[in-house]
Amino acid sequence: MTTFSERTIKSESIYKGKIIDVSIATIEREDGERAKRELVKHPGAVAIIAVTDENKLVLVEQYRKALEKPIIEIPAGKIEVGEEPIKTAYRELKEETGYSTARLTEIASFYTSPGFADEIVYLYEASSLEEGEQQLDDGEYVHVVTKSLAECEELIKEQRIHDAKTMYAIQYLKLKEN
Repeated sequence: MTTFSERTIKSESIYKGKIIDVSIATIEREDGERAKRELVKHPGAVAIIAVTDENKLVLVEQYRKALEKPIIEIPAGKIEVGEEPIKTAYRELKEETGYSTARLTEIASFYTSPGFADEIVYLYEASSLEEGEQQLDDGEYVHVVTKSLAECEELIKEQRIHDAKTMYAIQYLKLKEN
């Protein structure tokens, strides 16, 4: 019977950054062979499905350097050291969109790229939104847009919505309608 495990022989840190740390692990597979694994450590993140009273999804458009283009996403952000994910969700919703809520419900959590990263995203749904002013971090440029589900589906076809967490959120809302 396969146990699906790999024993770490050694791990070498090759980069410590503001958002991620990168290491190379030497592992021993179940068959006794050794291999290398490039691993990314990430503190985790939150993402928020926020829908207005007009049944529009609150989204943010921002430039993503890794993609060399702007994309439209649900609001999201990195969990700070020692911060509970739900606190991050309240904070990020307000900072990025200006909207606040008295109630967040955790919908799911998922790993973004388990082949090489340990980043986990906690997905929350916000209800009873109150509009306010954005509180962006220095150097953060985020444009808030609100779209219907039909408009979101068109943005997916145009690849303006092109990330998994936002597509997951849209699918969640579509299933919730039925």
